[in-house]
Amino acid sequence: MKKSLLLWCLWCGMAGFAQGQAVARFDFNLYTDSLKKGFYNYINVDAQLSDGSWRPLDSTQLRFMASTGFFKGNDLFIDSSYRGDSVRVRVELRSDPKQWKETSIPIRRRPFGDLPTEREVIDREAPRQRGAGSVNRQL
Repeated sequence: MKKSLLLWCLWCGMAGFAQGQAVARFDFNLYTDSLKKGFYNYINVDAQLSDGSWRPLDSTQLRFMASTGFFKGNDLFIDSSYRGDSVRVRVELRSDPKQWKETSIPIRRRPFGDLPTEREVIDREAPRQRGAGSVNRQL
């Protein structure tokens, strides 16, 4: 009984502390300069708390919306058939929807190059493996 009461008091104290740190301001902190179609793109939002510290926010604290695609948590998936040149992303605090931010993020225009074949990788690596004094053997 004493142990469960102690745990309950500890939990209540921690919950009160967590709620005491209100979000003073928040903003996008993107890891990339463009979004990639056909991939999940992580949308990072950082908040400055009332004590001055900075913390990342996730979908439990934010509501994510975008002009195209769909969110899974903080990850925005954009279909590879999307033809626009940018995506509007909006986040709002779940605790206070009047606080929101919106940004436009460009779509990557340059296509991804083809990956080299296994043979091309091996042929490219072969000269590096031969150093001064090494024996060149024919197989």
